[in-house]
Amino acid sequence: MAGIAKDVKDQIIARVKAGEAVAQVSKDHGVSVKTIYHWLTTKAEGDVTIKDLLRLRRENQTMKEIIGALTIELASLKKKGEIRKG
Repeated sequence: MAGIAKDVKDQIIARVKAGEAVAQVSKDHGVSVKTIYHWLTTKAEGDVTIKDLLRLRRENQTMKEIIGALTIELASLKKKGEIRKG
């Protein structure tokens, strides 16, 4: 929305990210909920750096490895009868 100053837009986004309800922020500033969600989506996509992306990919891979190890351990415990199946 071109009619909203950048500092106001940033304030709106900051309030929502801080946990305030989008509906309340929308009402307070007279900006539609749809517009605020669009800003949040655009902001999230626009601010990602390559460094952030690579860090998130590493974290994702680590989490997959942890989940895999836990799944194998759980299956082993179920097989030994230490945990009931189902």
